[in-house]
Amino acid sequence: MFWIIISWIIVNEFLATIVGRHTNHREEWVVRIEGGPQVASLLALQNGYKHLGPVLGFKDTYIWVREDRDGHEKRGGVRLTKALNSSTKIIWADQQRAIERHKRDYVPLSNLDSEKPLIREKRLELDLYHLNSIKEDDNDWWKFWRNDVEDSASTMFNDELWNQEWYLQDMRSNKALPKLDLNVLPLYRLGVTGRGVRIAVLDDGLEYTHDDLRNNYDPSISYDVNENDDDPLPRYDITGKNGHGTRCAGEIAMEANNRKCGVGVAFEASIGGIKLLDGLVNDRVEGEALGYKPELVDIYTASWGPADDGKSLEAPGRLATEALERGVTMGRNGRGSIYVWASGNGGSESDDCGCDGYVGSIYTIAVGSASQTGSFPWYGESCPSTLATTYSSGSILDQMITTTDLRNTCTSQHTGTSASAPLAAGILALALQVNKDLTWRDVQHLIVWTSEYSPLRENPDWFRNSAGFWFNSRFGFGLMNAYGLVSASYNWTTVPDKTICKVDVTRIIDKRLAYGNTRTFRFETVDRCLLAGDEITFLEHVEIEVSLEYSYRGALQMHLTAPSGTRVQILKPRKLDKSSSGFEKWKFMSVASWGEDPRGIWVLDIVDEIGPEENTGRIEAFTLILHGTRSIPEYRKNGPRVYNQNYNRIRKAVSKIN
Repeated sequence: MFWIIISWIIVNEFLATIVGRHTNHREEWVVRIEGGPQVASLLALQNGYKHLGPVLGFKDTYIWVREDRDGHEKRGGVRLTKALNSSTKIIWADQQRAIERHKRDYVPLSNLDSEKPLIREKRLELDLYHLNSIKEDDNDWWKFWRNDVEDSASTMFNDELWNQEWYLQDMRSNKALPKLDLNVLPLYRLGVTGRGVRIAVLDDGLEYTHDDLRNNYDPSISYDVNENDDDPLPRYDITGKNGHGTRCAGEIAMEANNRKCGVGVAFEASIGGIKLLDGLVNDRVEGEALGYKPELVDIYTASWGPADDGKSLEAPGRLATEALERGVTMGRNGRGSIYVWASGNGGSESDDCGCDGYVGSIYTIAVGSASQTGSFPWYGESCPSTLATTYSSGSILDQMITTTDLRNTCTSQHTGTSASAPLAAGILALALQVNKDLTWRDVQHLIVWTSEYSPLRENPDWFRNSAGFWFNSRFGFGLMNAYGLVSASYNWTTVPDKTICKVDVTRIIDKRLAYGNTRTFRFETVDRCLLAGDEITFLEHVEIEVSLEYSYRGALQMHLTAPSGTRVQILKPRKLDKSSSGFEKWKFMSVASWGEDPRGIWVLDIVDEIGPEENTGRIEAFTLILHGTRSIPEYRKNGPRVYNQNYNRIRKAVSKIN
């Protein structure tokens, strides 16, 4: 009997590798079991499941499905999951549920938008000698720039749509207009092009046969999680809906000087595609994608997430969270994988990106959008999790983003925060070419230290925190400055090791919540965060873990005030969120207090000013989680950042990174 069972297990393992996981299993479980695949297969047989093999990238973790005698899947639900978790031989078991994930590119045009389109002309190369002889407060300097110098930026590349990439070259027709470009041209002149850096686009596939991508395509960092094979080529249909990943990839790695489409931000970087959005999506699918080849991938970029509908509340599941944590601890030989995430397109639905657990993760770099006029686009979402901004579309007549498209074509119609995140990933690839030793936290510090608020400062709600950083929940720390970031990374000193300090709210006597009644909660960190091992004097991320019940979740709003007085709104009212589920250990994250000393009294205010008046709820628990360092990072030892208030004006030529 023993040998019969062993033989069955071996045959079952063989068949699982042949059959694969192409079926969209409605009744799929992920189980973690010690003892290896044969033990997992035997346990599956004993419990009435079919063993499909390991979860890609996860140790001792396997896929099971439930079938009846006719080969049809049974509906098990909570009862079967509880039964599996009660087994002493099973560490844990999760039933997988299909989840909706939306691409953050196309958004319906707003009839309320009033931005006027701008006409941009091409940037002219400055002769350094003549420029230095002209005073910048003289009208001659602008005339010289506009009329007397050959337009070398426009002729730098021969790609057919290069002169439509307004965000990579300064095309201002008037010196009063804000500077639009991401300051990449000085780096190209220095030979910084992303060479040697690997970027994986997590999306609906990648047309790696495209003339503008094939020479930069890297099959070793590409995979189709939906079909369980090594080919991420998109599925073609009449709608063309699976071109999103190809568009995002082109922004990063379109080849230069091949007369095709445009030029990628990191046009010599290696690009890969990890396909997960063209089929069933569940926690296992996301975990396999986020954790694919962290030893090879330098940067992952994702321009999708839960529905931006003003009512969803979703975060990474067990495996997706584990993949992110493993990526930042083990990826890139221990320096940490870099995850770039689009902040969301739910502005017209009054959505709040703080209700998106992917944007709100401390492990991701949340990137928002600014329009061609330097304004906040109508589809944008704000939250204090946003770290920085790049460009995308704005009003109906504003230019969009140029990139590759399906069937070897090109487009200048890429939009949404989907278009912003890949631009940020490309800029970070330029930095990694110059300094491979940057850790995932170094990269976040560099973004904070070098992003520019000046091009966006006409927008409301900018404030300067007590550490001297300008911040806005719409734009984070400002517009990414590629040359500034790469220059700073060249001689960068790795930031000190991180410390985490957790503080529960002072005892809650009255746990009631109700309409019109502001509740204030205090967190005392002076004693707790001075203990050995928990001390923090230089703050990075702040999280508030919230558990509460409320009859109309979308009516609630929350503000968090730091000991320094920095006050941010961590939750805005969401009129479409009529859920009565409240929040269960939900983490709201803020970077607004970056660099501050967190010791003192933190205050959380919760109020419902929306109604209806009969709204009621109950508070369960709050925890303040501080992330930072005991000692100040090296780059801050010479004092707070000094911002260039003239960043919008024409920049002088540069000859080296210093």
